[in-house]
Amino acid sequence: MRRFFTFVKWFPVLAALLGGSAAWWLNQDLRLSGETVDLSIEPGTPVRAVAQLVGDAGVDVNPTLLYWWFRLSGQARLIRAGSYEIEAGASPRSLLQKLVRGEEALRAVTLVEGWNFSQVKAALAKAEQLKSESKGLPDYMIMKVLGRPGLHPEGRFFPDTYTYAKGSSDLALLRRAMRAMDKNLDAVWRQRLPDTPLKTPEQALILASIVEKETGRASDRPMIAGVFANRLRIGMMLQTDPTVIYGLGDAFDGNLHKRDLQTDTPWNTYTRAGLPPTPIAMPGKPALLAAVRPAAGKALYFVARGDGSSEFSASLEEHNRAVNKYQRSH
Repeated sequence: MRRFFTFVKWFPVLAALLGGSAAWWLNQDLRLSGETVDLSIEPGTPVRAVAQLVGDAGVDVNPTLLYWWFRLSGQARLIRAGSYEIEAGASPRSLLQKLVRGEEALRAVTLVEGWNFSQVKAALAKAEQLKSESKGLPDYMIMKVLGRPGLHPEGRFFPDTYTYAKGSSDLALLRRAMRAMDKNLDAVWRQRLPDTPLKTPEQALILASIVEKETGRASDRPMIAGVFANRLRIGMMLQTDPTVIYGLGDAFDGNLHKRDLQTDTPWNTYTRAGLPPTPIAMPGKPALLAAVRPAAGKALYFVARGDGSSEFSASLEEHNRAVNKYQRSH
Protein backbone atom coordinates (compact mmCIF):
# COMPACT_ATOMS: atom_id res chain seq x y z
CA MET A 1 0.00 0.00 0.00
CA ARG A 2 2.88 2.35 0.85
CA ARG A 3 4.36 1.75 -2.61
CA PHE A 4 1.03 2.62 -4.18
CA PHE A 5 0.85 5.93 -2.36
CA THR A 6 4.47 6.63 -3.26
CA PHE A 7 3.67 6.04 -6.96
CA VAL A 8 0.64 8.32 -6.77
CA LYS A 9 2.78 10.97 -5.12
CA TRP A 10 5.43 10.89 -7.81
CA PHE A 11 3.14 10.24 -10.83
CA PRO A 12 2.71 13.95 -11.76
CA VAL A 13 6.47 14.37 -11.69
CA LEU A 14 7.03 11.32 -13.89
CA ALA A 15 4.31 12.46 -16.29
CA ALA A 16 5.89 15.91 -16.53
CA LEU A 17 9.30 14.38 -17.23
CA LEU A 18 7.90 12.07 -19.92
CA GLY A 19 5.92 14.93 -21.42
CA GLY A 20 8.98 17.14 -21.46
CA SER A 21 11.04 14.40 -23.11
CA ALA A 22 8.36 13.87 -25.73
CA ALA A 23 8.16 17.57 -26.49
CA TRP A 24 11.94 17.71 -26.76
CA TRP A 25 12.04 14.72 -29.14
CA LEU A 26 9.26 16.03 -31.35
CA ASN A 27 11.22 19.19 -32.11
CA GLN A 28 14.67 17.62 -32.52
CA ASP A 29 16.25 17.52 -35.98
CA LEU A 30 16.05 14.09 -37.53
CA ARG A 31 19.35 12.61 -38.70
CA LEU A 32 19.36 11.83 -42.41
CA SER A 33 21.56 9.56 -44.49
CA GLY A 34 22.15 12.42 -46.96
CA GLU A 35 21.37 16.09 -47.52
CA THR A 36 17.84 15.07 -48.48
CA VAL A 37 15.88 11.83 -48.30
CA ASP A 38 13.20 10.76 -50.79
CA LEU A 39 10.06 9.21 -49.34
CA SER A 40 7.34 7.64 -51.48
CA ILE A 41 3.99 6.70 -49.91
CA GLU A 42 1.56 4.68 -51.99
CA PRO A 43 -2.21 5.13 -51.55
CA GLY A 44 -3.61 2.90 -48.82
CA THR A 45 -0.33 2.47 -46.94
CA PRO A 46 -1.04 1.77 -43.22
CA VAL A 47 0.30 4.27 -40.69
CA ARG A 48 2.69 1.76 -39.15
CA ALA A 49 4.08 1.01 -42.61
CA VAL A 50 4.50 4.76 -43.26
CA ALA A 51 6.64 5.05 -40.14
CA GLN A 52 8.72 2.09 -41.31
CA LEU A 53 9.10 3.63 -44.79
CA VAL A 54 10.53 6.78 -43.21
CA GLY A 55 13.23 4.73 -41.50
CA ASP A 56 13.90 2.61 -44.61
CA ALA A 57 14.26 5.76 -46.73
CA GLY A 58 17.27 6.89 -44.73
CA VAL A 59 15.95 8.72 -41.65
CA ASP A 60 17.62 7.66 -38.40
CA VAL A 61 14.49 7.28 -36.28
CA ASN A 62 12.80 4.51 -34.31
CA PRO A 63 9.82 3.51 -36.52
CA THR A 64 7.79 2.34 -33.51
CA LEU A 65 8.28 5.66 -31.72
CA LEU A 66 7.39 7.53 -34.91
CA TYR A 67 4.29 5.38 -35.38
CA TRP A 68 3.02 6.20 -31.88
CA TRP A 69 3.66 9.89 -32.49
CA PHE A 70 1.54 9.68 -35.62
CA ARG A 71 -1.21 7.85 -33.72
CA LEU A 72 -1.24 10.01 -30.60
CA SER A 73 -1.24 13.22 -32.67
CA GLY A 74 -4.74 12.40 -33.85
CA GLN A 75 -3.70 13.11 -37.46
CA ALA A 76 -2.57 9.65 -38.54
CA ARG A 77 -5.56 9.19 -40.86
CA LEU A 78 -4.81 12.51 -42.54
CA ILE A 79 -1.40 11.42 -43.87
CA ARG A 80 -1.47 11.65 -47.66
CA ALA A 81 0.09 9.42 -50.25
CA GLY A 82 2.70 11.07 -52.44
CA SER A 83 6.34 11.64 -53.23
CA TYR A 84 8.13 13.63 -50.52
CA GLU A 85 11.56 15.10 -49.96
CA ILE A 86 12.73 15.20 -46.34
CA GLU A 87 15.35 17.90 -45.87
CA ALA A 88 17.92 18.61 -43.19
CA GLY A 89 16.32 20.34 -40.21
CA ALA A 90 13.14 18.28 -40.35
CA SER A 91 11.77 17.15 -36.98
CA PRO A 92 9.14 14.50 -36.15
CA ARG A 93 6.64 17.33 -35.74
CA SER A 94 7.42 19.08 -39.04
CA LEU A 95 7.57 15.71 -40.84
CA LEU A 96 4.03 14.90 -39.80
CA GLN A 97 2.89 18.37 -40.88
CA LYS A 98 4.45 17.81 -44.31
CA LEU A 99 2.73 14.44 -44.73
CA VAL A 100 -0.65 15.73 -43.54
CA ARG A 101 -0.52 18.80 -45.80
CA GLY A 102 0.62 16.71 -48.75
CA GLU A 103 3.63 18.93 -49.40
CA GLU A 104 5.11 16.76 -52.09
CA ALA A 105 8.51 17.30 -53.65
CA LEU A 106 7.44 18.90 -56.91
CA ARG A 107 9.39 19.63 -60.05
CA ALA A 108 8.24 21.63 -63.08
CA VAL A 109 8.61 21.45 -66.86
CA THR A 110 7.48 24.05 -69.38
CA LEU A 111 5.99 23.17 -72.75
CA VAL A 112 6.43 26.21 -75.00
CA GLU A 113 3.97 27.66 -77.52
CA GLY A 114 4.99 26.75 -81.05
CA TRP A 115 6.89 23.60 -80.12
CA ASN A 116 6.31 20.47 -82.17
CA PHE A 117 5.88 17.04 -80.62
CA SER A 118 9.54 16.13 -81.06
CA GLN A 119 10.51 19.16 -78.98
CA VAL A 120 7.93 18.21 -76.34
CA LYS A 121 9.37 14.71 -76.04
CA ALA A 122 12.91 16.07 -75.81
CA ALA A 123 11.91 18.42 -72.98
CA LEU A 124 10.21 15.63 -71.04
CA ALA A 125 13.21 13.35 -71.52
CA LYS A 126 15.43 15.99 -69.87
CA ALA A 127 12.97 16.90 -67.11
CA GLU A 128 14.37 16.28 -63.64
CA GLN A 129 13.04 13.20 -61.81
CA LEU A 130 10.38 12.52 -64.47
CA LYS A 131 10.05 8.83 -65.30
CA SER A 132 10.38 8.30 -69.05
CA GLU A 133 7.76 5.64 -69.72
CA SER A 134 7.32 6.83 -73.31
CA LYS A 135 10.97 6.18 -74.17
CA GLY A 136 11.25 3.99 -77.24
CA LEU A 137 7.53 4.17 -78.01
CA PRO A 138 6.57 5.38 -81.51
CA ASP A 139 4.21 8.33 -81.63
CA TYR A 140 1.18 6.23 -82.59
CA MET A 141 1.75 3.97 -79.57
CA ILE A 142 2.04 6.98 -77.23
CA MET A 143 -1.33 8.22 -78.43
CA LYS A 144 -2.81 4.75 -78.02
CA VAL A 145 -1.57 4.59 -74.42
CA LEU A 146 -3.08 8.06 -73.83
CA GLY A 147 -6.44 6.79 -75.03
CA ARG A 148 -6.44 8.47 -78.45
CA PRO A 149 -5.55 5.65 -80.89
CA GLY A 150 -5.15 6.77 -84.48
CA LEU A 151 -4.83 10.45 -83.58
CA HIS A 152 -1.76 12.37 -84.73
CA PRO A 153 0.05 13.78 -81.65
CA GLU A 154 1.01 17.14 -83.14
CA GLY A 155 -0.64 20.10 -81.44
CA ARG A 156 -2.66 17.94 -79.03
CA PHE A 157 -0.93 19.17 -75.87
CA PHE A 158 -1.50 22.54 -74.25
CA PRO A 159 1.64 24.68 -73.78
CA ASP A 160 2.02 25.56 -70.11
CA THR A 161 4.21 24.96 -67.05
CA TYR A 162 3.34 21.66 -65.39
CA THR A 163 4.39 20.62 -61.90
CA TYR A 164 4.82 16.96 -61.04
CA ALA A 165 5.95 14.79 -58.15
CA LYS A 166 9.38 13.21 -58.31
CA GLY A 167 9.15 9.86 -60.04
CA SER A 168 5.95 10.71 -61.92
CA SER A 169 5.41 9.32 -65.40
CA ASP A 170 5.91 11.45 -68.50
CA LEU A 171 2.81 9.76 -69.92
CA ALA A 172 0.77 11.04 -66.98
CA LEU A 173 2.04 14.56 -67.65
CA LEU A 174 1.23 14.25 -71.36
CA ARG A 175 -2.27 13.10 -70.43
CA ARG A 176 -2.73 16.23 -68.31
CA ALA A 177 -1.47 18.45 -71.15
CA MET A 178 -3.77 16.69 -73.62
CA ARG A 179 -6.80 17.23 -71.40
CA ALA A 180 -5.80 20.86 -70.93
CA MET A 181 -5.77 21.34 -74.71
CA ASP A 182 -9.17 19.64 -74.98
CA LYS A 183 -10.56 22.01 -72.35
CA ASN A 184 -9.09 25.17 -73.89
CA LEU A 185 -10.06 24.22 -77.43
CA ASP A 186 -13.61 23.48 -76.34
CA ALA A 187 -13.80 26.83 -74.53
CA VAL A 188 -12.57 28.93 -77.47
CA TRP A 189 -14.69 27.02 -80.00
CA ARG A 190 -17.78 28.15 -78.11
CA GLN A 191 -16.54 31.73 -78.64
CA ARG A 192 -16.16 31.45 -82.43
CA LEU A 193 -17.56 34.15 -84.68
CA PRO A 194 -20.71 33.21 -86.63
CA ASP A 195 -19.05 33.81 -90.00
CA THR A 196 -15.97 31.68 -89.38
CA PRO A 197 -14.98 29.49 -92.34
CA LEU A 198 -13.90 26.81 -89.87
CA LYS A 199 -16.27 23.87 -89.59
CA THR A 200 -14.91 21.96 -86.59
CA PRO A 201 -12.75 22.45 -83.48
CA GLU A 202 -10.14 20.32 -85.25
CA GLN A 203 -9.86 22.89 -88.01
CA ALA A 204 -9.57 25.62 -85.39
CA LEU A 205 -6.67 23.77 -83.78
CA ILE A 206 -4.91 23.38 -87.12
CA LEU A 207 -5.32 27.04 -88.05
CA ALA A 208 -4.25 28.14 -84.56
CA SER A 209 -1.02 26.17 -84.92
CA ILE A 210 -0.27 28.01 -88.17
CA VAL A 211 -1.05 31.37 -86.58
CA GLU A 212 1.27 30.47 -83.70
CA LYS A 213 4.17 29.76 -86.04
CA GLU A 214 3.56 32.76 -88.30
CA THR A 215 3.26 35.38 -85.54
CA GLY A 216 6.27 37.47 -84.63
CA ARG A 217 4.37 40.00 -82.52
CA ALA A 218 1.50 38.92 -80.27
CA SER A 219 -0.76 41.80 -81.29
CA ASP A 220 -0.65 40.60 -84.91
CA ARG A 221 -2.27 37.23 -84.22
CA PRO A 222 -5.88 38.28 -85.01
CA MET A 223 -4.79 39.98 -88.24
CA ILE A 224 -2.77 36.95 -89.37
CA ALA A 225 -5.70 34.70 -88.57
CA GLY A 226 -7.88 37.12 -90.55
CA VAL A 227 -5.68 36.70 -93.63
CA PHE A 228 -6.00 32.92 -93.52
CA ALA A 229 -9.73 33.08 -92.80
CA ASN A 230 -10.23 35.36 -95.82
CA ARG A 231 -8.23 32.97 -98.01
CA LEU A 232 -10.23 29.98 -96.81
CA ARG A 233 -13.49 31.78 -97.64
CA ILE A 234 -12.52 32.36 -101.28
CA GLY A 235 -10.68 29.09 -101.80
CA MET A 236 -7.27 30.74 -102.11
CA MET A 237 -4.13 28.75 -101.31
CA LEU A 238 -2.87 29.46 -97.76
CA GLN A 239 0.77 29.45 -98.96
CA THR A 240 2.29 29.54 -95.49
CA ASP A 241 5.95 28.59 -95.09
CA PRO A 242 5.75 26.94 -91.66
CA THR A 243 3.50 24.20 -93.04
CA VAL A 244 6.01 23.51 -95.82
CA ILE A 245 8.85 23.33 -93.30
CA TYR A 246 6.86 20.94 -91.15
CA GLY A 247 6.18 18.69 -94.12
CA LEU A 248 9.87 18.58 -95.02
CA GLY A 249 10.74 17.22 -91.59
CA ASP A 250 14.41 16.32 -91.25
CA ALA A 251 14.99 17.29 -94.89
CA PHE A 252 14.69 20.97 -93.98
CA ASP A 253 18.21 22.42 -93.88
CA GLY A 254 17.35 25.72 -92.20
CA ASN A 255 16.70 27.62 -95.42
CA LEU A 256 13.50 27.39 -97.45
CA HIS A 257 14.25 26.98 -101.16
CA LYS A 258 12.04 27.34 -104.23
CA ARG A 259 12.26 23.59 -104.75
CA ASP A 260 10.88 23.09 -101.25
CA LEU A 261 7.78 25.11 -102.08
CA GLN A 262 7.28 22.87 -105.12
CA THR A 263 7.86 19.60 -103.26
CA ASP A 264 4.43 18.19 -102.54
CA THR A 265 3.64 16.86 -99.06
CA PRO A 266 0.31 16.69 -97.21
CA TRP A 267 1.39 19.85 -95.36
CA ASN A 268 2.54 21.89 -98.39
CA THR A 269 -0.02 24.70 -98.59
CA TYR A 270 1.59 25.92 -101.83
CA THR A 271 0.65 22.70 -103.63
CA ARG A 272 -2.53 21.77 -101.75
CA ALA A 273 -5.63 23.84 -101.07
CA GLY A 274 -7.20 24.33 -97.66
CA LEU A 275 -5.84 23.48 -94.25
CA PRO A 276 -3.17 20.81 -93.80
CA PRO A 277 -4.29 17.46 -92.35
CA THR A 278 -2.92 18.07 -88.84
CA PRO A 279 -1.64 20.88 -86.64
CA ILE A 280 2.04 21.72 -87.09
CA ALA A 281 2.79 22.82 -83.51
CA MET A 282 1.26 23.53 -80.10
CA PRO A 283 -0.81 26.73 -80.16
CA GLY A 284 -1.32 28.74 -76.98
CA LYS A 285 -4.66 30.19 -75.95
CA PRO A 286 -4.14 33.57 -77.73
CA ALA A 287 -3.55 31.74 -81.02
CA LEU A 288 -6.60 29.54 -80.43
CA LEU A 289 -8.73 32.63 -79.82
CA ALA A 290 -7.34 34.37 -82.88
CA ALA A 291 -8.22 31.38 -85.05
CA VAL A 292 -11.89 31.47 -84.07
CA ARG A 293 -12.14 35.26 -83.67
CA PRO A 294 -9.94 36.69 -86.44
CA ALA A 295 -9.73 40.41 -87.10
CA ALA A 296 -12.22 41.79 -89.59
CA GLY A 297 -10.91 43.20 -92.84
CA LYS A 298 -10.03 42.33 -96.43
CA ALA A 299 -6.33 41.53 -96.00
CA LEU A 300 -5.13 38.56 -98.03
CA TYR A 301 -1.38 39.00 -97.64
CA PHE A 302 1.19 39.86 -95.02
CA VAL A 303 4.94 40.25 -94.94
CA ALA A 304 7.40 40.58 -92.07
CA ARG A 305 8.66 44.11 -91.49
CA GLY A 306 11.86 42.92 -89.87
CA ASP A 307 11.02 44.09 -86.35
CA GLY A 308 8.72 41.20 -85.47
CA SER A 309 5.58 42.87 -86.80
CA SER A 310 3.85 42.33 -90.14
CA GLU A 311 2.55 44.54 -92.95
CA PHE A 312 -0.93 43.53 -94.19
CA SER A 313 -2.31 44.06 -97.70
CA ALA A 314 -5.65 43.50 -99.42
CA SER A 315 -4.27 43.17 -102.96
CA LEU A 316 -1.29 41.51 -104.61
CA GLU A 317 -0.11 44.89 -105.89
CA GLU A 318 -0.01 46.32 -102.37
CA HIS A 319 1.69 43.18 -101.14
CA ASN A 320 4.42 43.36 -103.76
CA ARG A 321 5.14 46.95 -102.79
CA ALA A 322 5.40 45.86 -99.13
CA VAL A 323 7.75 43.02 -100.07
CA ASN A 324 9.96 45.42 -102.00
CA LYS A 325 10.00 47.80 -99.05
CA TYR A 326 10.61 45.36 -96.21
CA GLN A 327 12.33 42.37 -97.84
CA ARG A 328 14.06 43.08 -101.12
CA SER A 329 15.50 46.41 -99.98
CA HIS A 330 17.57 44.64 -97.25
